[in-house]
Amino acid sequence: MPPPDIGIPLSKSKIPSRNGTVKTLGRMKMAVLVMAGFPLTLHSAPLRFAVSDQPATLQLSASQESSGIAVSQRKPGLLWIANDGGNGPDLYLAGTDGSYQGTLHINGAVNVDWEDMDSFVWNGRPWLLVADTGDNAARRNFCTIYLLPEPSLPVPGQISETVPGRKIVFRYEDGPRDCEAVAADPAGGKILLISKRANPPGVYELPLAPEKPGEIQTARKIGVIHVERPLESPLVPYGNQPTGLSISPDGSLAAVLTYYGVFLFPHRKGETWAKTFSKKPQRLAPHRQKQAEAIAFSRDGKTIFVLSEGTTPPVVAYKAK
Repeated sequence: MPPPDIGIPLSKSKIPSRNGTVKTLGRMKMAVLVMAGFPLTLHSAPLRFAVSDQPATLQLSASQESSGIAVSQRKPGLLWIANDGGNGPDLYLAGTDGSYQGTLHINGAVNVDWEDMDSFVWNGRPWLLVADTGDNAARRNFCTIYLLPEPSLPVPGQISETVPGRKIVFRYEDGPRDCEAVAADPAGGKILLISKRANPPGVYELPLAPEKPGEIQTARKIGVIHVERPLESPLVPYGNQPTGLSISPDGSLAAVLTYYGVFLFPHRKGETWAKTFSKKPQRLAPHRQKQAEAIAFSRDGKTIFVLSEGTTPPVVAYKAK
């Protein structure tokens, strides 16, 4: 049903109509339509993504269990990569062309089961987030998230060192959970976590800056998420389990990775994440990777990178059309 004409023109703005022609609406009209729930796209159409047919290959033998990736906020074209549990507290830097660029050792951190990471700008500074949240058997009483200012980039091929700027120790309000999908929302001051093995997966929130940082925090459940593969698709083992999460730099999209593919959730300014994840997502083409567990938006939000565990995996790139 088309939006109603309320017939109260004030100062005028132009928006595209359903058939692509331009209509002129007053500001009051637009405000009423938004309040009535009619979506308005004032500046650009929603982005559509397609898988690039020429992926790069990761040339990094030390990272064979890539469980998280994040773009560098200091220099375009670089990706930070976290290894799964049982490895050292190290992040690896690679180019989006797959080339190895260096290693960052995080003194004082422990890699019990690192399962995701993120990068973001917060209070004018670039930050990295490392999520030690893996718990296959759901037995951990506490999990840890490390936050660290993104340091100067290591000299290509060299190892540099840093220390965490903040450490958030937490538990879930409804008991232990395996979680491989974690991302920061600096605008909202939150950390989002999506459980892996629950059906449907639960969505949780933590404060990015706890009021009492030295105390154990509690991740509050705010809802559930549905990221099911299409029934007509080939069977993918555990294909509906979330294995990664990334939020676009402008906060307008959340990308959830599963073993099947990538699901996009549009996020409106002022909207709760519970509302965002309750929507039906846009399902992108399958990535066709054996064990994809890492996802990240580019700095301009126009590319989504996906990485799988394994030796020299492809750096899958979904490009905005």
